[in-house]
Amino acid sequence: MIRALFSAATGVEAQQLRVDIIANNLANVNTTGFKRVRGDFQDLLYQTERAVGTASSSDTQVPTGIQVGQGTRPVATQKLFSQGDFMQTKNELDLAIEGRGFFQILQPGGDVAYSRSGAFKRDSQGRIVNSDGYLLQPELTIPGDAVQVAIGPDGTVSVIQAGQISPTEIGKITLVSFLNPAGLLSLGRNLYKQSEASGQPVNGTPGNNGLGTVAQGFLENSNVNIAEELVSMISAQRAYELNARVIRVADEMLQYSNRT
Repeated sequence: MIRALFSAATGVEAQQLRVDIIANNLANVNTTGFKRVRGDFQDLLYQTERAVGTASSSDTQVPTGIQVGQGTRPVATQKLFSQGDFMQTKNELDLAIEGRGFFQILQPGGDVAYSRSGAFKRDSQGRIVNSDGYLLQPELTIPGDAVQVAIGPDGTVSVIQAGQISPTEIGKITLVSFLNPAGLLSLGRNLYKQSEASGQPVNGTPGNNGLGTVAQGFLENSNVNIAEELVSMISAQRAYELNARVIRVADEMLQYSNRT
C-alpha cells in the first residue's frame, strides 16, 4: 500500500506536467512559427519478487515471474517541427519557410539564434529586423527610397527605387538546418539556440540541399492542433483523477490496517 502511494504520486506529477505542456501549446496557438511540444514519459524501476525463469521444480521453470512497477517519470519534452499552416498577409516583409530551415537572428550579445517566425520589419536605418529589433542575418538594408521590395523563393532580395523601373538586388536571405532540430534549446521570443544535441548549423540557399523555400507575404502559423490538444487534456485530467483516487484508496486501506 505504501508502494501504491508513491507510484500513484508519480502518476499525479506526470499528469500535472502533461497538463502544463498542453496549456503552453494552447497558449501559443496563435504564435507565429510556434512548434507544439510533446511530453515523453517512461516507467520507473521494477521490484522483482519472483524472478522469471527460476526453477519451479526439477524440470520446470517459472514462465513470467512477479515484477511490480514503481510508477512513471517524465524524460523529455520534444518540439515537433511539422509544418504549420500558412496565413497570407500581403506584407512584403512577412516571410514563411516552406519546408526545412530556420532564419538566423543576431542577438544583442552577438550570438546567433534561430527562428521559424518571419514577421520582419525595418528599423530606423532600413535594416531588416524581427519584432524585438534583432537583426536578420546576413544583414540586409533596404534603401530609404525603395518603393517596392521583392523576395524570391531562393531568398534573393530586390528593390525598386523611386524613379527606376528595373529592380536592384541588395542581398540574399540564407537559411540554416540542423540534423536534430528537436535538440535545439528554446529561448522564448520565437528563438532557438544551438546545443550539443542539435548538431552544427548547416547554412545554405533556400531551395537547395534539402532547405525549404521562402514565401513572401505569408506567415507560418503555429502547428498546434486545438482538437488534439483538447482530447489530450481530457485524457490527462482523467488519468490525474484515477491516480488521485489510488492515493485515497491506499490511504483508506492503511487506515483499515491500523484499526485492525
